[in-house]
Amino acid sequence: MPRNVFPLDSTKTFTDQQLTGHNRWHPDIPAQVHVKPGDTFRVDCREWFDGAIHNDDSADDILNAPLAGVHVLSGPIAVEGAQPGDLLIVDILDVGPIPQEDSGPLAGQGWGYTGVFATRNGGGFLTEQFPDAYKVIWDFQGGTATSRHVPGVSFTGIVHPGLMGTAPSPELLGRWNAREQALIDTDPERVPPLALPPNPDSAILGSLTGADFDRAAAEAARTAPPRENGGNQDIKNLTKGSRVFYPVFVDGANLSMGDLHFSQGDGEITFCGAIEMGGFIDLHVDVIKGGMATYGVSENAIFVPGNTDPQYSEWIAFSGTSVTLDGEQRYLDSHLSYQRACLHAIDYLTNFGYSPIQAYMILGAAPIEGRLSGVVDIPNSCSTVYLPTGIFDFDVKPGKNGPHRIDPGQGVPHSAA
Repeated sequence: MPRNVFPLDSTKTFTDQQLTGHNRWHPDIPAQVHVKPGDTFRVDCREWFDGAIHNDDSADDILNAPLAGVHVLSGPIAVEGAQPGDLLIVDILDVGPIPQEDSGPLAGQGWGYTGVFATRNGGGFLTEQFPDAYKVIWDFQGGTATSRHVPGVSFTGIVHPGLMGTAPSPELLGRWNAREQALIDTDPERVPPLALPPNPDSAILGSLTGADFDRAAAEAARTAPPRENGGNQDIKNLTKGSRVFYPVFVDGANLSMGDLHFSQGDGEITFCGAIEMGGFIDLHVDVIKGGMATYGVSENAIFVPGNTDPQYSEWIAFSGTSVTLDGEQRYLDSHLSYQRACLHAIDYLTNFGYSPIQAYMILGAAPIEGRLSGVVDIPNSCSTVYLPTGIFDFDVKPGKNGPHRIDPGQGVPHSAA
């Protein structure tokens, strides 16, 4: 096993650990660990809510989740010699649930969860159809996930970090805050909000204290969106065997990571839509001096996907176009067309006995493929959702004898907003 440079004790909270990570982006958060180019090492990662979500049949914890405190990230990790303008090479050698802990109260100890937030807390991709809070528990056995809340489904996880990235420079942080505040100002009372401004409440900033903490907490960017530094990209194929090339904006690069997922569908459409868990990630790092200019990577990481995905040979696909449910035509709106494709998949699965929320949870957690299939044929964009038929223990394709009917069981825990 590689040297564990950021160990976490499952019996302690995130802020009571030997090393304290962070939940905001800021260039002044000190590196907790220093490594060298060519080093291989392990990092423990906590589930993004730090144990606030429980393995039970209630969604009250999702409804009342401590959103101001996410994501709890391990790091920063400084790489010796990395300087602004370089590219940081990060190889994901392995990633998985909490090792040797296959039962316990923390997500990652033999189980994980998928949630839908209430609209007031950010909602999800389909928040107009599902405005309340919901939760599904998934049990892990080997590399397979099953759920008491969604019967008839099992699939192999594509385990990956939902969030990994380098620290921003002061200038980059300033651009983030300015452009996101400008967006908020266009509709400041919107629910859910258009963006999340800096918020000192529940900020964790590593070893910063005193006046330095107060100043940084007022400036630091929330970790919810992906940005030029990588961040919360939620790319399901960023898994074992992947190589990522991150832009470097500060000395040492200051790499951080967390928000591990056992599995996820493209888009993480329920927002808390992967199978969330704590676990570990084994990494190898190196540096390409001047790589940002050499390869034209001035912003946003590029990566080589891993090759450990489960191999599904048969799919059933659903398409959607950029027309609203009320029949309003939109111009090449790929966000809308993907929503419509997802809704068509949900409607289809209800014919087999699933409730709409059970079907929604399947699309969020299972390894569906989402694609932009047409973005030039005015006025309609076309998006598609590919659902692997092999995840079901019955034939999910149309047939002359009609759809097989499953017993939906106890259903999905629900907490009204």
